Amino acid sequence: MTDVARRAGVSVSTVSYVLTGTRPISEATRERVLAAMAELDYQPNAMARGLASRRSNIVGLLLPLTGRGLGATETAFVTGATEAARQAGYHLMLCSVGTDDSDELQTLATQRLLDGFLVMEVQLTDRRVDLLRKLQVPFVLIGRTEDADGLACVDIDFEQTVDDAVAHLVGLGHRTLAYVNHSEASLASGYGPARRTAAAFEAAVRRHGVEGLMVPSDDTATSGRQAIRRAREQSPELTGVLVMNENAALGILTELRETGLDVPGDVSVVSMVTSEVVADLASPALTAMTSPGAALGAAATRALLKRVGEHDTSTYQELLPCVLEIRGTSAEARKH
Repeated sequence: MTDVARRAGVSVSTVSYVLTGTRPISEATRERVLAAMAELDYQPNAMARGLASRRSNIVGLLLPLTGRGLGATETAFVTGATEAARQAGYHLMLCSVGTDDSDELQTLATQRLLDGFLVMEVQLTDRRVDLLRKLQVPFVLIGRTEDADGLACVDIDFEQTVDDAVAHLVGLGHRTLAYVNHSEASLASGYGPARRTAAAFEAAVRRHGVEGLMVPSDDTATSGRQAIRRAREQSPELTGVLVMNENAALGILTELRETGLDVPGDVSVVSMVTSEVVADLASPALTAMTSPGAALGAAATRALLKRVGEHDTSTYQELLPCVLEIRGTSAEARKH
């Protein structure tokens, strides 16, 4: 930086301001500094800048993968967060830290390699939140805990999303509905989306005056087939299915077809929190409550960078509903 300053005829602090943008610099001076950098082939050292500024310009995304890959819907959250970080001059690092890996998270947080964290797969009571609070590290949840006081949370409006999906099926004349949720283990562990949608479904069917049944399912097509089988055994009259489990949704369609039922003629299916990519891959293409994943990932990143830059600790909540997109798996209920 000293060599660049000498070549450009400015102070070292001016070179620093050009690099960081922390103070306004005239365009003529900025161009002179950039020209000197180009002539000297100067490349800023990210580690040295981090030591000097106490920031790394890297944020971590805590996403426990537990041996599975990223689905298209989850990928949208990640790409939205990555792009928002890039636009702000930050990098995003994916950290596959489990919800119970307190030691690993503490090591990550106390090394100060990362300026803050985005937290996904949030449980209603989440140990990661307690630890990050204790360590006073900036973080934002893509999800919500049961007690969100003092936290920054960006999440899907599950209550509105479920009600819109139920209203769509009820409007088509369906009076007996099944909801295929995430797994028993997710519900038992307090996984936020599974628990919130279960409560929202119960409230929605009651509000609309129809019958409703919830069935859990693991995140596989085979489990989806088993789940719709159980649902039809418990409620033979059902003609409408909601599902928030992409792999299970594909299994449900296969099972209904192999049982001799027509979708949507005999049974309508609405997939919730689903990417357009997954919805279009199904046969027939899934009517879906399309996930605002990219928008939520970007919003969470902006909220985190505000907390990093301004040391903001106020309570913040932003909820976005999924949007209904009607494709080939929902239609009017047949009259019997």
